[in-house]
Amino acid sequence: MTEATTETISRPAKTPANKPLPRVKGGLPLLGHTVDFIRDAVGLLERAHEQCGDVAAFHVVGKDMVLLTGPAAQELFFRAPDEQLSPREAYQMMVPVFGAGVAYDNEPKRMMEQLHMLLPALQDKRMRTYGEIVVQEVDEMTAGWGDSGTVDFYEFCQVLTNYTSSHCLLGPEFRRELTDEFARVYHDLERSIIPLVYISPNLPIPTFRKRDRARAKLGEMISGIIERRRKAGKTGEDFLQTLMESKYEDGTSLTDHEITGLLVAAMFAGHHTSSVTTAWTLLELLQHPSEMAKVVEEIDRITVKDPQMTFASTRELVQTEAAVKEALRIHPPLFIMLRAVQYDFEVQGYTIPKGAWTIVSPLIAHQQDDVFKEAKAFDPSRYLPGRQEDKRPFSYISFGGGRHKCMGNSFALLQVKTIFAKLLAKYEFELAGDPITADFQGLVIGPKMPCRVRYRRRTNAA
Repeated sequence: MTEATTETISRPAKTPANKPLPRVKGGLPLLGHTVDFIRDAVGLLERAHEQCGDVAAFHVVGKDMVLLTGPAAQELFFRAPDEQLSPREAYQMMVPVFGAGVAYDNEPKRMMEQLHMLLPALQDKRMRTYGEIVVQEVDEMTAGWGDSGTVDFYEFCQVLTNYTSSHCLLGPEFRRELTDEFARVYHDLERSIIPLVYISPNLPIPTFRKRDRARAKLGEMISGIIERRRKAGKTGEDFLQTLMESKYEDGTSLTDHEITGLLVAAMFAGHHTSSVTTAWTLLELLQHPSEMAKVVEEIDRITVKDPQMTFASTRELVQTEAAVKEALRIHPPLFIMLRAVQYDFEVQGYTIPKGAWTIVSPLIAHQQDDVFKEAKAFDPSRYLPGRQEDKRPFSYISFGGGRHKCMGNSFALLQVKTIFAKLLAKYEFELAGDPITADFQGLVIGPKMPCRVRYRRRTNAA
């Protein structure tokens, strides 16, 4: 995903790049830290920063990986031209998921044409209709809850945001056709992004074979909807229709295969962030009752004016958004962002050579006390007027930064705030006693299941 940015930061004086790269201790002959990376990538990144500081190198299967931490180093990472630090080369592991000839499996110009086709789905006019859809889906998902009960909240969020994202992006007919089969197919795609995929995405292992079958099946499902829509002469206000009508600069239309790949890319962007962030936000608020009280008070106040929580009202949820952003800071969905070095790259007096990979980790970046006061504490007030710690350029990077900042961030925030506005207006929640820990095994860092919560219908709702 790409988005222009005007972020600026004061640059330190340039230092001759002649220092040897600081290297993480340990590792095995030839393999280096490959085993550590596969078993516990997050632990390796934490150790790298602790031992080496803002520039930390380690070796994984034939290539150097260099972790960059801190706003100054992160700025260089995000501002570097693609010709020097290439996301396309680094994210070849996504080609089997999105499909051949889609996104990263293109020359840069073609890739940018495709990614810019995502923009209409995220414009203000569409966002207004998305809010209504999210409200509808939350109401339908909770219709059978009754006055009290227990629910695995992360599982609930995964299903709910699957519905909301598919309804908003793929259209109502796809949403109506969602079945357990689709849930299995999409799950197999999601769970294929494991640390091993960064080393080789085409190893003959069960996880990758499931991924390939899932991508083929999803292509069949979406192609069927496209064919029926064309035969019926139907048009829609959804993202599927946008892609069906999109053309390249040379006048050619997207193929069904390309449409499917871009829809998968959009689903990944919209679904991943929304599901894990909704879950983590509630779990954090339940562990911090005073912050929960502030959010509920704000939602009640705005719900009185607008029970349906329209798009305009969600923009007034300042305290709620602060809680969501803080959950995103502590629990960033993507713990690692990559670029492949195409020619020597200088950082703080060090030279990162061609062929290496540079890494930025929001998880590591957001734990630094010199950037975020008491960084490990859940403190939504750090985003409110008077503090606004996220305004320091290239410090808050849950959605990336620079030209490749995620275009789906506004959509994700809209989804999560709307879900909370509807849930907390009607229900009180409490933890059911499950340990609250992170699951580092997949593409995104969600809570480890089960993470059950008890709910009770509010008697004093606004």
